[in-house]
Amino acid sequence: MRVRHPVGRAGVRYDNAMAESFFSAIKNEWLHRFVFTIRAKAKRQVIRSIEGFCNHRRPHPALGYRPPLGVLNESLSTRAAA
Repeated sequence: MRVRHPVGRAGVRYDNAMAESFFSAIKNEWLHRFVFTIRAKAKRQVIRSIEGFCNHRRPHPALGYRPPLGVLNESLSTRAAA
């Protein structure tokens, strides 16, 4: 799998827009709803939410409102068929 490097310049505000949107959603939808006494519990909850919800079920506008895992599976099945 080839990795595409970002092509943005310093000071361009759209470079980190997707990452900022992702972290904002995690904070608003998950972290602010819980009180964590131990950092490890907070870390486990974030990982659980990413792996259990964001990657499997949550539709993303940048992917045509499809979940990331579905797009990945489509891509892998297309490559396997070729």
